[in-house]
Amino acid sequence: MDAILQLLTDSRMVDGGLLRVEENRTETCYAVNPQQLQVEIAVGGFLRLVVLHDCCDASDLSVHIGSGASCELVVLSRVATFADVRVLQEADSVCRVTSLQLDSSNTSYCFDLNGGNARNNFDGLFVVANDEHSVLKLRTNHNVADCNSATYVKGVAGGCAVGEFGGMVYVAPDAQRTDAQQQNRNMLLSDKARIDTKPQLEIYADDVKCSHGATVGQMDDEAILYMRQRGLSESLARRLQIEGFVAEVIDRCNFEELRQPLIDLIATKMESI
Repeated sequence: MDAILQLLTDSRMVDGGLLRVEENRTETCYAVNPQQLQVEIAVGGFLRLVVLHDCCDASDLSVHIGSGASCELVVLSRVATFADVRVLQEADSVCRVTSLQLDSSNTSYCFDLNGGNARNNFDGLFVVANDEHSVLKLRTNHNVADCNSATYVKGVAGGCAVGEFGGMVYVAPDAQRTDAQQQNRNMLLSDKARIDTKPQLEIYADDVKCSHGATVGQMDDEAILYMRQRGLSESLARRLQIEGFVAEVIDRCNFEELRQPLIDLIATKMESI
């Protein structure tokens, strides 16, 4: 976490309350353990926001993205946190979210696409070990026509840990030409670990392109054997496979400067699995 904070020292820190980005302005901000934060991005504005949770508390974050505005959001939970995130998007807006949960976090996201040509991308990852229990809930509401969303979530569970993912894509009756894709892939590292996944579609329009899918599997024994035949220990081979699995989510994060610190945090987490 300290490495991430060092990278953000030139950014604006916000404690809570109201954060407003004026028309056609660009801001980079971060918040640490905000209990309540309201964000408003005016027409044509652009906000890069990093939210860090490292204490056990409840958090409420709401984001209103104006017409033609953009938001890139990273939410990182290292402890047992209850977080609620709500995002409302107007016409031609763009929202990109990277969500990471590395403990018994319970995080809920709700996206309302209320303006035509709004775009939403959500990339999520949870990694749990021992007896941790992580919950990630996601609802994307396509309330008008000509919007698209893409959701990509991965989960890793070891020990006796439990992971849960619930994803709902709602398409309103008049939300024609909706394009919504949702994928959830999960890896179990022990016989006692469990991941429950429930992707859902609720569609009331007929001119749409929507899909969802979910998988829960074990590690690839053949790949581990292949690496061991080339001199790697079994523990190193397993770790490399896990790192490759989770790195895909981190690589999609638009905060390029945060990618390596995030990988390092995950590597530290995996030492306890």
